[in-house]
Amino acid sequence: MTLLIRNFTKNKLNPRRLAKVEEIVLSSEKIKGETEISLVFTGNKRIRTLNQRYRGIDRATDVLSFEGEGKGFIEPEDGVRHLGEIFISYPKAVSQAREKGHTVAKEIDILLIHGLFHLLGYDHIRDEDYEVMHRKEESVIKKLYKR
Repeated sequence: MTLLIRNFTKNKLNPRRLAKVEEIVLSSEKIKGETEISLVFTGNKRIRTLNQRYRGIDRATDVLSFEGEGKGFIEPEDGVRHLGEIFISYPKAVSQAREKGHTVAKEIDILLIHGLFHLLGYDHIRDEDYEVMHRKEESVIKKLYKR
């Protein structure tokens, strides 16, 4: 399991914590073998540009996920399953943490969990899909925070 982190903000991150979140999500989905995920922390301008370019929505969002090699792909020669990239808007994480009354670190955990489930093929467009994805996210949050 490899988590490649690129931080375009001046804010400090906890790479061990982020790796723990990744580990809990992947193990909850019984993902085995070597995996690689790119995680990018950025500002609202960059994430808005990506949201416009790839989703046709001209506004900043909190998290975007871009799937890499999914189910049905030929196994990569290096044996590492490249799951994709997750972009998190640090300013959105800060404002959402304030709104929800918890820490920025917890909001980043929540956004990372959400992005990881997208990389694993989950979505929330339809109500029934939202329910499945939301239950899985809540389960991971409970494990992470042991509530």
